[in-house]
Amino acid sequence: MLQQFNQLMDEIETHLTEECSIEELARKFGMSAYHLKRTFSFLAGMTLLEYIKNRKLACANQELVTGAKVTDVAFKYGYQSVEGFSRAFREWSGYLPSEISKRNIQKTFPKLSFFIDIKGGISMEVKIEEKAAFRIVGVTKRVPVQFEGTNQEIIKLAQQITPEQRTYMNELGNLYPKQVVNVSYDFEGKRLIEQGTLQHMIGFLTTKANTDPYLETLEVEPHTWAIFPSKGPFPATLQQTWAQIFSEWLPSSNYELVDAPEISFTDYATSSTDKYSEIWIAVKEK
Repeated sequence: MLQQFNQLMDEIETHLTEECSIEELARKFGMSAYHLKRTFSFLAGMTLLEYIKNRKLACANQELVTGAKVTDVAFKYGYQSVEGFSRAFREWSGYLPSEISKRNIQKTFPKLSFFIDIKGGISMEVKIEEKAAFRIVGVTKRVPVQFEGTNQEIIKLAQQITPEQRTYMNELGNLYPKQVVNVSYDFEGKRLIEQGTLQHMIGFLTTKANTDPYLETLEVEPHTWAIFPSKGPFPATLQQTWAQIFSEWLPSSNYELVDAPEISFTDYATSSTDKYSEIWIAVKEK
């Protein structure tokens, strides 16, 4: 997969002055648009659209330094007006395009290259498992993306669950792991750095119908799931596993992401500081 992403970078570079949708790029490189967007943002720390915009503005900067006219550069890189280009350029560089050649200001944004950096020979256990359709019933809200420590918004969400709802969800949860799961979906913004939001659900997996009007139901279609078990200090081990999935396993596997909720749970039953966790991501073979 990394070879595909490096070829993608070459393709973008060749056609920086042309319009090309993410769907077209994904189709050209044999992957889904969802997989391309999610994996790129996790690997690069920015969205693909943001990367393309930054590369265009960096190339525009180079041309302005050599004396190119602002109007010519603006239209060359796809802006509909000089005003729109000037606003975007100033947000990116801190300067107006007209100041660049006068003050010889050179701001760069290099083309990306991807490679796997394996540190310490850490192995990952993964199970590939087919699952029929199921439901997740619980409480949900939009929360900020956070990769380290405890997400206080998720804590607040958990505190909203009443004792009656906890009892009801326990009785409803008739599917493995038959305990509380955390579910992330509908991602917005960047995935590698702590920006943007996602929809988070706390609930139980079930095949039963939900009759509580104050609980949400998330319908999950049949999928192939890559399941990653881990054991270690919580939440650091779980968060490290998330990072390894996107930075190491996906790039080297024969699978790509499917647009589906991402599920995790942790067994808190033991008194040990090392907790057992699982992460589920829906995938398909390339």
